[in-house]
Amino acid sequence: MTGPTSAMVLAAGLGTRMRPLTDTRPKALVEVAGRTLIDRVLDRLVEAGVRKAVVNVHHFADHMEAHLAGRTDLEIVIANERAALLDSGGGIRNALPLLGREPIFVANIDSLWMGGATPPLERMKAAWDPERMDLLLLLTPRGQGIGFEGPRGFFMDAEGRLTHSADDANPAPLANIGFQILKPEVLDDEPEGAFSILPVWWRLQAQGRLAGVVMDAFWLHVGDPAARDEAEALLSR
Repeated sequence: MTGPTSAMVLAAGLGTRMRPLTDTRPKALVEVAGRTLIDRVLDRLVEAGVRKAVVNVHHFADHMEAHLAGRTDLEIVIANERAALLDSGGGIRNALPLLGREPIFVANIDSLWMGGATPPLERMKAAWDPERMDLLLLLTPRGQGIGFEGPRGFFMDAEGRLTHSADDANPAPLANIGFQILKPEVLDDEPEGAFSILPVWWRLQAQGRLAGVVMDAFWLHVGDPAARDEAEALLSR
């Protein structure tokens, strides 16, 4: 099934929780089982039919650009955030002129997966319905992965519409793994500069335009050195 052919890869963060591994390199260049996080994510996007990836850079930006120059299987465009980090929403908003107007994948660099009957990005492509949704999140059931953090997550109704929750007393059953399909126009009215994507989710949720799809793969959230070591052990089996 066809899907987005362009992607925004969020790779500009400082990676403070990954220290000391990020003392000399960006988080995106941390290796797991012999391959960097950024390359593992780009590999998945290429498999899903992505031909162009816009990658934002800040921390050790020169290292990132030099590394990405070695990829020849897709077009890579750099979104420069050397002057200041723009957060998740601001980073995508800043890159809109590079991304075009068609729906795009948005990918974090610290989410990997293994197993499953259907490739997760293929599940996203099959679930994407621009008539009913403006943003589609890839989700995993709580307990089906490593690296879950706290009660924050989503409830999903029978139509796939999402409700975001951070209720300590009632942990949400589904976690966002950091991959989205997004219509660029949902950010057109947002201000330039740094801002989180969360208020955009809440706005679309209120409009019934925030949707989700649940993957059956096992999620590997590589957020700190311990999670990196656990993910490496699993992927090396």
